[in-house]
Amino acid sequence: MGKAEGGGAAIENVEQLVLELTNPTTRENALLELSKKRETFPDLAPYLWHSFGTISALLQEIVSIYPMLNPPSLTAQASNRVCNALALLQCVASHYETRGLFLKAHVPLFLYPFLNTMSRTRPFEYLRLTSLGVIGALVKVDDTEVINFLLSTEIIPLCLRTMEMGSELSKTVATFIVQKMLLDEVGLNYVCATAARFFAVSAVLGSMVQLLTEQPSVRLLKHIIRCYLRLSDNPRARDALKHCLPEQLRDLQFTSCLKEDLATKRWLAQLLVNVGSGTNAQQGAAQHMQMPQQNTL
Repeated sequence: MGKAEGGGAAIENVEQLVLELTNPTTRENALLELSKKRETFPDLAPYLWHSFGTISALLQEIVSIYPMLNPPSLTAQASNRVCNALALLQCVASHYETRGLFLKAHVPLFLYPFLNTMSRTRPFEYLRLTSLGVIGALVKVDDTEVINFLLSTEIIPLCLRTMEMGSELSKTVATFIVQKMLLDEVGLNYVCATAARFFAVSAVLGSMVQLLTEQPSVRLLKHIIRCYLRLSDNPRARDALKHCLPEQLRDLQFTSCLKEDLATKRWLAQLLVNVGSGTNAQQGAAQHMQMPQQNTL
């Protein structure tokens, strides 16, 4: 009985906080408290979406900092506040009941100005990362409707921009988004439909591999390899990759950081077979698959 009462009290608390979002004087605290409850209150998303004025209040928070984007004048406090609003939108994007409504309302478009920023200061980086988290939540579920929507927008160029200039974490999330889009047949066909699109993606992936020689990141390399492998499923892209795949991916020393990641090593071995030719490619792939045996003792 005590547990039920506790549950009822928790629901009442959430309902009150959702109401407080629509009041400008109580909104900042409500944003903070609700963002903390995302994990413990699984049905928060429907509450947010179906409550009168709530989504409008969250979008007001987002739009209110547009003037701070250029020239860059975003403070840490303003960044934290809007990121709490974005965290609630991520909750809506993740929930099966509200995801489709979220897309139909074109809410992701409100986030794109944040992904278009170039400042590397912490407030802007936090803003980019949290915005990418919302898009990442959409693509985590394999849904062609989501991919079709995103492809109708400028999300791929925006992700490529972050992959070039963001922090390691932002680069990783942006690369994951591109990876998930490529894994859908519609996304792969879109990227490979023109040489310009393909080379835009492959050039950024290539420059990221170059940077990893100086600042290694297993997590980021894993997503890069998966993107290349998926591109190699397209015949025209596969032919192009024979000429533009970074040589570092054939270098055992460079890829030795993958020794504990069997799945990624298999992806890399398959990629080398796909884009190679004849015995040399198979031998190179075999060497990559043998790496763990050299390090087990």
